[in-house]
This record gives sequence, structure tokens and C-alpha cells, in this order.
Amino acid sequence: MAATRRVRDRAAFAAFRTGRRGHAGPVRVSWVPEEGAAPPRVAFAVGRRVGSAVVRNRVRRQLRAVIDGLAGELAPGTYLVAYRGAPGAAFATLREDVQQAAGAAGALRR
Repeated sequence: MAATRRVRDRAAFAAFRTGRRGHAGPVRVSWVPEEGAAPPRVAFAVGRRVGSAVVRNRVRRQLRAVIDGLAGELAPGTYLVAYRGAPGAAFATLREDVQQAAGAAGALRR
């Protein structure tokens, strides 16, 4: 990920329980705001119901590309992007769903 960093620490995942949430279609976004101008930290969750490991990895790569494209619009903080839909969604639809879910969580810069 170029413009974002990965989430690896346990405390960040625990903070998602109390973070702000938004959803649009099959995409759920949890956001924990942080002060400062650091690039967003992002974790992805794609469940087994989506498909095989190959399919889940493809969806994860698409989500990563969407988040990299939206990195300039995202407020500083830690994000969890979860996908629960069917595989094979169009990239434009996926981008729109992620953008709407992040907006519903209040995570887009104005």
C-alpha cells in the first residue's frame, strides 16, 4: 500500500469496537479518528463466505486499490474495511460503496 499503512497491533483492533461505523451495500467501514497528519492505517476483513482464498485475495486487492485511490480524501485515523458481499463486484461499484461507507462513518475530509 503506497499512501496508507497496515494495521498490525492488537490495540488498534480493540479500538474498532468503539469506533465510528458506516456501511453501504456489502462494505462496512469502522474508523477510529487520530490527531495529526499521518497517513491512514487500514486493515481489511473478507470473510470465508465470499469464496475461496483466491477469490478473497482478489477482493482484498481490489479494496486495497480503492483505499489507495481514496487516501487523500480519508481523515487521519485507523480503518477497518470489511466486505461481506458476493465476489465479482465491479470496481466502480466497490469504490462507490467504500466511499459511501466511509462518508457514513464521518471519515471523509470535507
